[in-house]
Amino acid sequence: MATQLSFDLPAKTALGREDFFVSPANALAVAMISATSWPGNKLVLSGPAGAGKTHLAHVWAAETGGRIVQAETLRYEDVPDLASGSIAVEDVPMIAEDLERQKALFHLHNLVLAEGHTLLMTGRLAPNLWQLPLADLQSRIQGAHHVALGPPDDALLGAVLAKLFVDRQLSPKPEVISYLVKHMDRRFETAAEVVERLDRVALAEKREITRALASRVLQDDAGPA
Repeated sequence: MATQLSFDLPAKTALGREDFFVSPANALAVAMISATSWPGNKLVLSGPAGAGKTHLAHVWAAETGGRIVQAETLRYEDVPDLASGSIAVEDVPMIAEDLERQKALFHLHNLVLAEGHTLLMTGRLAPNLWQLPLADLQSRIQGAHHVALGPPDDALLGAVLAKLFVDRQLSPKPEVISYLVKHMDRRFETAAEVVERLDRVALAEKREITRALASRVLQDDAGPA
């Protein structure tokens, strides 16, 4: 069989509130994002990769007019502008070895709150595990209200898989998602990897995404017994 040329087209991720599936694993986080105020005007949202932190940050930004920045892009000279409204700073633990970014975040934290705005911060682990060397910043982050996105239950994992397929404009056979939920490693990162692999294989072989293909991909990913 001839192999079809495949093109790595980027998936378009849907980040609206209507695209976020609420389950017991994330209901508290959704409620906090939707709250009209937070204790001390700041919130830390944690959870594993793919759990929905960025999605919820975009929902919050859309509903509040806030902005979103990556911690790794923070610069001290940008702080006054960034502090002019509510802001979300994503992946804060990524600057654990960058003292200048930590200083910028420290001043941003103080100025945003002094101006009466709100501050959302995200990271994979609970904030007490971020281990930021700038002690004043670490203590202020630990003083924020914290809500964690839990590991996926069946309903949430199925919804995440469905969304990942939709983002790639894929329409798998109806039984594919239920099969994957039952047999795949139950991690958000794995869901993204499996869907990407199914997309590539289906495109290369010019075939539909079926349960049989899903089984083959899972077996290939598992490697030899």
